[in-house]
Amino acid sequence: MSTALESPSGHTAHPSAARRHLSWPAWATPAVTLLLAYFVVPLVASDYWLDAILIPFLALSLAAVGLNLLTGYAGQLSVGSAAFMAVGAFAAYNFNLRVESLPLPVSIVLAGLAATAIGVAFGLPSLRLRGFYLAVSTLAAQFFVQWALTKYGWFSNNNASGVIDAPPIVVAGVAFDTPALRYVFALTVVTILTALVWRLVQTPTGHHFIAVRDNEMAARVTGVPVLRTKLLAFAISSFVIGVAGVLWGFVYLRTVEPAGFNLDRSFQILFIVIIGGLATIRGAFLGAALVVVFPLLLSRFGAFVFGGRFDSGVLDLSQRIVIGALIVAFLIAEPQGLAALWQRVLRRISNVARPASRR
Repeated sequence: MSTALESPSGHTAHPSAARRHLSWPAWATPAVTLLLAYFVVPLVASDYWLDAILIPFLALSLAAVGLNLLTGYAGQLSVGSAAFMAVGAFAAYNFNLRVESLPLPVSIVLAGLAATAIGVAFGLPSLRLRGFYLAVSTLAAQFFVQWALTKYGWFSNNNASGVIDAPPIVVAGVAFDTPALRYVFALTVVTILTALVWRLVQTPTGHHFIAVRDNEMAARVTGVPVLRTKLLAFAISSFVIGVAGVLWGFVYLRTVEPAGFNLDRSFQILFIVIIGGLATIRGAFLGAALVVVFPLLLSRFGAFVFGGRFDSGVLDLSQRIVIGALIVAFLIAEPQGLAALWQRVLRRISNVARPASRR
């Protein structure tokens, strides 16, 4: 039986030809997104949107990518992400302060390596613990790092307040001193590390992460080095989160202080991963977009409905309540998060467009 389709004009057309006509290359979406992000957004976005919305969105997205690599792909639950961000930010500050003429990109890499060392140290319990008990051990990292940074003034150059100004962002003699330039700098760092993480999960190492997550015993039987895989997941995840901490302190806040990397920040990153979807890089960006933009929308809506009674305290409480409700709703209705919801929407659009193209 022939697989060709008879067109109204009498010509035959294979279904594969129609599919090729409708196909959208996998690389096209990220390529178009990057083109818009680099060449359109800096021209049309205001300084407020760049400084208050887009730069923190990029920093939190990168932190969520790092945590998703550990929790979503490798199955190791962590609630100490802000601690690794703090290590990265303070390490970059001290490298820049104490090593003369050290280029900023080198400081960022060294800061990521410092976060890697701390991440591996607190990841050692993962060799014996899992699930809730492992989460408690990473929670200890959160408290220990924040205590150490507050207790020992050397980390903040003996500043009495503990709040230190981040150094200017200068790379190869180019000063990134405007909101648009700082946004481009953050976007470049996030793009490079996200591409590397995406490539990593396609390699045998990424497959080992997934094997350990799905069934640790079966992975060990099939020859996967489980202990090394767990520590490697902690190491790479901590490196990415540490660099995100540098972006958060140097590019967004432009100050570095322990209070900026508290437990609330760790839970915020975890919520981004849950809402966006586990084991998906796209979900990290979708979840971060919702978490960053949502308070702005909520404040505008609250001010419109309740007027002056909707102050910052009510906004903070309302935000916590609604975010908690969203997490519960996603866990019940769509456990795979916004990434799966986005895929479902695209699939429906494709199904609607296919009959229209045939007509």
